[in-house]
Amino acid sequence: MSIGLSHYLIVAGLLFSIGAFGVLLRRNALIVLMCLELMLAASILGLVAFSRFNATTEHALMAGPVFVLFIIAIAACEVAVGLAIIVTLWRRRQTVELNELNALKN
Repeated sequence: MSIGLSHYLIVAGLLFSIGAFGVLLRRNALIVLMCLELMLAASILGLVAFSRFNATTEHALMAGPVFVLFIIAIAACEVAVGLAIIVTLWRRRQTVELNELNALKN
């Protein structure tokens, strides 16, 4: 039995679903940030799978990994900014629970 494109896409869909449910259901800012990273990992898996299975030339074979490098760089920046915001919230409010952070509502 060989592993095909559909297997990778099923795993990517499951990862994305777990991340989306985590973002919607959890109220801790750190958990939400980790779930966003899980969703990015699912998109990376999809890009690499499509690149691997749909490539006809060597140039097309490298298109997916190039996009993956950009996504990883953006994810690293997102984590740095997100953790800085979370540290600032903890210093000012002593909590990272999203339900208790309602300063922008007023």
